[in-house]
Amino acid sequence: MRKLTYYIACSIDGFIGDPGGDANSFMAFLDEEYLAYMNAEYPETIPTEARKALGCDGVPNKRFDTVIQGRGSYQIALDAGLPSPYGHLREIVASRTLTESPHPNVEIVHHDIVGRVRALKAEDGDLGIWLCGGSQIAGELIDEIDELVIKAYPQVYGSGMPMFGSGFAISDFTLDAVRSFGNGVVVRTYHRKR
Repeated sequence: MRKLTYYIACSIDGFIGDPGGDANSFMAFLDEEYLAYMNAEYPETIPTEARKALGCDGVPNKRFDTVIQGRGSYQIALDAGLPSPYGHLREIVASRTLTESPHPNVEIVHHDIVGRVRALKAEDGDLGIWLCGGSQIAGELIDEIDELVIKAYPQVYGSGMPMFGSGFAISDFTLDAVRSFGNGVVVRTYHRKR
C-alpha cells in the first residue's frame, strides 16, 4: 500500500502561512545548504518551472508520483499563470468551487477527497503521494496521513493558518529523524503510530 506524506513548511509555532495563507517569509531561508538537501531528498516537490531553472528537470521522482493540494494552495499557482505547477507528477486538487480543470494534468476532486486518497493509496507502485497543502485539506485527511515531514522555519507567526484546519483530535506519530541546518531550519520526519 502506498503512503500519504504531508510534506509541509511551517513556522516554529505550527503555522503554514499568515492569516491570509501567505508563507513568503520562509523564502529567506532557502540557502545553498538547505536547497541542496531539498533538491537531493525531495526533488519532485520542486515546481516544474523551478526544476527547469535549477537544472534538475528530468531528475527522476524519488519519493512521490502524485501531489494533492487544496484550492487555496493551487490558487497561488493559478495566479502565477501556472495551471499545472507540478507537471512532472499526477496532480489532484480538492475544490468545491472549480467546476472544471484548467489543465489536462490536473484532476479536480469536488467531493470525497478521503475516498479518492484511499483509492490512490491502494494502487500498486513504489512511489507515494505528497500532500502539499493546505490547512483544510490536511484536516480532512488527518486519518489518512502516514508520514509527516515538517520543515520548521525559525520564525514565530503568533497566528495564521495552522498545519491542520480541523477540530480537536489527538493523532499520535513517532519521530523517525531530525535534520538541522545552519540557517536554523529543522526538518523532522514522523510516521503514524498504528
